[in-house]
Amino acid sequence: MKVARDIINRNRVWYCQECGKCSAVCPITPFETRQYSSPRLLVEKAVDGKAQELFDDPLFWTCLTCKRCSRLCPSDVYFSEFIRDARAMARNGGRSGESTHGDVIQTWGRMMIDPDLNQNRLDWLTGDLKVSSDSDTLLFVGCLPYYDTLFEHLGFEGLTIAASAVKLLNHAGIAPQILADERCCGHDQIWEGDTDTFSALAGLNIEKFKRSGASRIVTACPECARTIALDYPERVEDHGIQVLHLIQFLAQEAADADLNWSQKQPERVATYQDPCRLGRHMGITDEPRTLIAAAGLPLVEMERNRKNSLCCGTSGWTACGKVSKNIQVERLKEAKATRADLLITACVKCQIHLKCAQADPELGEVLDIEIRDLTTVLADRLEKPDPAKPEMKIED
Repeated sequence: MKVARDIINRNRVWYCQECGKCSAVCPITPFETRQYSSPRLLVEKAVDGKAQELFDDPLFWTCLTCKRCSRLCPSDVYFSEFIRDARAMARNGGRSGESTHGDVIQTWGRMMIDPDLNQNRLDWLTGDLKVSSDSDTLLFVGCLPYYDTLFEHLGFEGLTIAASAVKLLNHAGIAPQILADERCCGHDQIWEGDTDTFSALAGLNIEKFKRSGASRIVTACPECARTIALDYPERVEDHGIQVLHLIQFLAQEAADADLNWSQKQPERVATYQDPCRLGRHMGITDEPRTLIAAAGLPLVEMERNRKNSLCCGTSGWTACGKVSKNIQVERLKEAKATRADLLITACVKCQIHLKCAQADPELGEVLDIEIRDLTTVLADRLEKPDPAKPEMKIED
């Protein structure tokens, strides 16, 4: 079996100069002890037609698709996309990565392709959160209701993030639509090679988006934002709807809105974790910092930041083991070195993965730093809402 030529051509794999810059920045390579591997060596195996050796390489399934290598590649090889497409080929041949969390997350993704699935997704909405049945803005909640249950033991903020997103939109004068039957966006499925499930999820979501009549989708998840904005039009259908991460929306679209930031002096200093999908994949690095400053929070940067940021250590809920743990520990130590009191990120998975690393009793205070999502931090920095604003009913 050879790697399909269109995968090699489409992702510019032929152009690799074997310069080794990718090997120098790959987060996986320093910690992989089973055998030496690097993006360059995977490209070499693909070009040489050694598909089975490629699929057997430890890096093939542990690759974070974080784009650190692509950012430095002088030949503009699309390595993350190459891995994504090659994984689809491997899966078609009966190969797959090792699932974490007992395959629970992949399982609920597959369950959601049932068009008749009846979900209970709106119980978290309280009377103080204003939503609408016909707003131009649709808030895509994603898997937060499910993550909230699965990772409650980690102190994951979960549905607090969703509620904070509504609160921020309300303060910007928007009562968003929230769908009772949205599906998982399909991010993990497409990046782990399960293209059939991805396409089914995307098709169901696009149908619901169109039925909603919304002209804009906002989400607090970088993976949802990237998937709906880029992968849906490319792989399934061009839905023609604007897609923004909530932080992007607040910084760019609602810059003139009166968000009434609290004037109370914060007692903590923050540092910020740039999520891979938000930073390198979508180029959104200034907006989070703009909002942190607008909310009055002092910010100190980690040594690696913005598009040079270190990934949180795992992707797609597969192949999470000692390599991922080492990356997470390294990143948390880097955060602690800033002497900040609070580590802020804008990705739900960053919070889950870094809090999971903190749960190691052997490391204790070495990794002890509070971790929160920027959405909840910003919501806490808002003054109380204006009681004169009209109340809007939740869609049934």
